[in-house]
Amino acid sequence: MRVGELVGVDVHDIDTHERLVRVLGKGGKERVVPFGVPAADAVRRWLADGRPALVAADTDGALLLGRRGHRADQRQVRDAIHVLCRAAGIADVAPHALRHTAATHLLTGGSDLRSVQEVLGHASLTTTQRYTHVSAERLRATYQARPSASMRGNHARSD
Repeated sequence: MRVGELVGVDVHDIDTHERLVRVLGKGGKERVVPFGVPAADAVRRWLADGRPALVAADTDGALLLGRRGHRADQRQVRDAIHVLCRAAGIADVAPHALRHTAATHLLTGGSDLRSVQEVLGHASLTTTQRYTHVSAERLRATYQARPSASMRGNHARSD
């Protein structure tokens, strides 16, 4: 999901059992986005331990909270991603790169273009098709980087 959609998520929008989150996308369009088991576990821990420590008297139903108990904003989420990248010792990425990577993984894993379009909230299939190009390029690069069968020692025996 987009960062703007993420900061708009309320606690009641999350279903950790079904692993679905309801988001309000561009143009006020509502959609449901699936998430994996690790994310569900993280959300459960956040709801049990992290969020309650930040709740203030005027806290609304926001899932993500800042230090003062108010809804986290887009800047705070972006800053947190950069901090986490540094802490993990990995290359710094923008939140949108995570969205792009997730879409590419869905396509590479066999999801159809229409399903990915729905998950991403794209109004146009043309927008989603950009991810197909990236997936095809990645597949091509991976294939071309593989050593040939003769280089791996799989020679046919000529006895």
